[in-house]
Amino acid sequence: MKTYQVVGIGNAIVDVLTRADDSFLDHMGIEKGIMQLVERERAETLYGAMEARVQAPGGSVANTLAGLGNLGLRTGFVGRVKDDALGRFYAAEMEKIGTDFLNAPKAGGELPTSRSMIFVSPDGERSMNTYLGISAELGPDDVPDAVGGTAEIVFLEGYLFDKDKGKDAFGALARGCRAAGGLAGIAISDPFCVERHREDFLRLIEHDLDYVIGNEAEIRALFQNDDLEADLAAVSAICPLVVCTRSGDGVTIIREGARTDVPVKKVVPVDATGAGDQFAAGFLYGLATGRDMETCGRMGHAAAGEVISHMGPRPEASLPALFRAEGLI
Repeated sequence: MKTYQVVGIGNAIVDVLTRADDSFLDHMGIEKGIMQLVERERAETLYGAMEARVQAPGGSVANTLAGLGNLGLRTGFVGRVKDDALGRFYAAEMEKIGTDFLNAPKAGGELPTSRSMIFVSPDGERSMNTYLGISAELGPDDVPDAVGGTAEIVFLEGYLFDKDKGKDAFGALARGCRAAGGLAGIAISDPFCVERHREDFLRLIEHDLDYVIGNEAEIRALFQNDDLEADLAAVSAICPLVVCTRSGDGVTIIREGARTDVPVKKVVPVDATGAGDQFAAGFLYGLATGRDMETCGRMGHAAAGEVISHMGPRPEASLPALFRAEGLI
């Protein structure tokens, strides 16, 4: 038995959430419903404008690991934080949910710990304003020696692809995992990131990965067209397992040529933050425990449904209890 069932690598970001209506977003110049990067000064301005803040460790893959920890899997996380108040908070909170924080907070005069100011509208849309800080500097030196070989599954975060050293860290962890008989995969994360690094994404998917998870826009961005069916065929030709979330239309899963479409029950979200992250948690739980693809998809939907029922990107209820209630375990 390996030390970890899932090891994730991604941005270590403190999420700061508050509610805000459309007039507030307009007043502050915040574009609704998207993630945009901000500089340090803008981050401080937005933070100061937030009322009734809720603070939690975040980052896409880290949120997925929180869901997997809720489900009882053995997990580890590779991320970069500074040895400051927010960085120590982040590392401690990850350990508290049962995920080993595999590289210590960095001392010295580096950039501050990353944070994302998230404004949640009455309709559940989230407008994310992210200051990347030290997290964007993650590189291969942050990947502990041989950690890839200790994991049954490695999960990579596409947002880190914007710097070469992030790509190098990905490659090192993925190759170490696969060399030891594990599975490596990625959450594409953002179509704009794909557009900036399309060839590198495709090269990684074809040569170093066993699975890829993305939404419709992210899958289409890989091939620069609007023909989703053709794009699904193209990516499944270079990767054994492709998972495409389709919002209210459910999820399409293609594993070695066999297609499974899993519908989803449509609901109005309280807060859509973390829906994709928790879908990944449910799906990876199914994959790690040997479930069939339909059950993996249903587990993903159930975990996503839980997180959109409340504020915040991580589950509050017991996911095992929810899965049992739905006949999944």
